[in-house]
Amino acid sequence: MSLKKNGLAMGMRVKFWVTFSALSALPVAWATAQTAAPVPAKPQAKPAAAQPAAAQPVAAQTQGAAAQPPASTVPPPPVVYPTLIWHPRDAQDLLTFIEQIGSEGLDPADYDPAGLAMALRSGDPLLLAKTATDRFNRVSGDLAFGHVPRAERDGWHIPDRDLNRERQFLLMRAALEQHRVPDSLRGLLPTHPQYRDLKNALSTTPRDQTAQVNRLRLNLDRWRWLPRDLGEKYIIVNVPAFYVALVENGVTKWRQRAVAGAIKTPTPMLSVMATGVSINPSWFVPKSIEPEVRGKPGYVPLRGKDGKIKGWRQPPGPNNALGELKFVMYNPHNIYLHDTNARSRFNSQIRSLSHGCIRTQNVVDLAKTIFAEEGNPAWTAEKIDAVLASKKTVQADFAKPIPVYIVYFSTAASTDGKIVNYGDVYKRDPKVLAALLDKRPPRETVATR
Repeated sequence: MSLKKNGLAMGMRVKFWVTFSALSALPVAWATAQTAAPVPAKPQAKPAAAQPAAAQPVAAQTQGAAAQPPASTVPPPPVVYPTLIWHPRDAQDLLTFIEQIGSEGLDPADYDPAGLAMALRSGDPLLLAKTATDRFNRVSGDLAFGHVPRAERDGWHIPDRDLNRERQFLLMRAALEQHRVPDSLRGLLPTHPQYRDLKNALSTTPRDQTAQVNRLRLNLDRWRWLPRDLGEKYIIVNVPAFYVALVENGVTKWRQRAVAGAIKTPTPMLSVMATGVSINPSWFVPKSIEPEVRGKPGYVPLRGKDGKIKGWRQPPGPNNALGELKFVMYNPHNIYLHDTNARSRFNSQIRSLSHGCIRTQNVVDLAKTIFAEEGNPAWTAEKIDAVLASKKTVQADFAKPIPVYIVYFSTAASTDGKIVNYGDVYKRDPKVLAALLDKRPPRETVATR
């Protein structure tokens, strides 16, 4: 009986390698015809003699425009990528990576390692190719973008373009050609030191501390929601921590307290470029806040050509809500970093008090720090002080725009493994955790993220 089983196993291996060798000799695009049959071209009528558009009847032009949309509005057909043959060694490396993916805060079961193991044992190269490709795409998508679907990320408006379908295919092809599947997947992970520290904290936290383990896991996923590389120099605001920091080459060079949006007016999570600062700014009151200031002393009505009030402006001065300085960072949410005329609020432990903007402690010093590092002689600390004293509104532009990331991390970790839990100020953790633990099939693909 054992000889019979051994003979059967040997036959399967021989069949696999014969098929594998034959398929490997084919061009890379061998499976294109299998994955998408060509669509027969529709017969086209003989075109009528062309005539100038101006000579055509108006009705005909209108009818033609309605019946035949411009070619530019027709979406191109989806690109069909060929199925690549997987060497068993590469598939085994992928299986091992999936089995150890818990170290990244992800659940191996979400990637069905048992199904991949079964395909490996089947001896069928085509089944293995299909199964391994599916697992590679699932894993690479989650490492690049996070496992939690975008629909479950309340208030998150930060785009992440680390991967698309073409890059995903090219990444897999290079990984198979070089037999470096684990390295190619690890290359998608966030580079920020905080991701590394959270991962280390997860590895040392006892599994029976479920609540803490889950907080670490969901915040690791939030780091994957961000672009992998945030830039050499950027400003980052962590709303639950109520802090603003200037980071350069991974080192925090400036850090101060912040006041973020209140529960009723939460600060959206976004990324935007700061192009400069407005010194002694006016405050153009958002429509949502107008009822609170309409007709009050210190606010100037803005009138249209018809004489009707279109909005309200608060001129520079000691009572101005923006204080002495505002960062210029255009975005559809009208969220800015700025000073405040209520600086005592920085002493509060819970600082979710604004209408959404980020009030930043000592924000003038942040501007001076950026200009000093640029070596811009036009905007020295003395020049900024002189403009502040003049009470005139002046815009000072940075030599190079600086990325600003407003994010939401309810847990952080230090290099020595110490865990810091912040308050979940907007109560977003439960929804994110529920999506992270969801065992249903993924509802998004790389193309839709």
